[in-house]
Amino acid sequence: MNRTAKATLPTLFPYLSYQDPGAALDWLAEAFGFVKLLEFRDPAGYVVHAEMGFGNGAIMLGAAVHTPTEHTRRTAPAKHGVYVYVEDVDAHCARAQAAGARIVIPPEDTEWGSRRYRALDPEGYEWSFGNYRPTPQA
Repeated sequence: MNRTAKATLPTLFPYLSYQDPGAALDWLAEAFGFVKLLEFRDPAGYVVHAEMGFGNGAIMLGAAVHTPTEHTRRTAPAKHGVYVYVEDVDAHCARAQAAGARIVIPPEDTEWGSRRYRALDPEGYEWSFGNYRPTPQA
């Protein structure tokens, strides 16, 4: 594999634990445009592991609890989030808002020359979308 091809492959894959990972799969697809790549369910039909793609990146998600009966809803925002590159920040925000995302920072221009917005998903994870791309080390 040449150096250019290697540099384009992602090496970091955020993993998020959801109380209701099945609902998260549907919501992330509708609100943010993620595409389901892989899904494993236990014999009762509960999602135990899934992967979703966006551009050339991917996230993994699974159950924060062992059974759906342990389900509790997070009421405060998580203390961490995920940043995702998008070309059209305003259009992406409008899609997310139409799907019920709680926009915590509307689209804005930053001091470092990017445009971004932040939203919470139904379980309180913060998602930041913007047109800035960090430059990873080769």
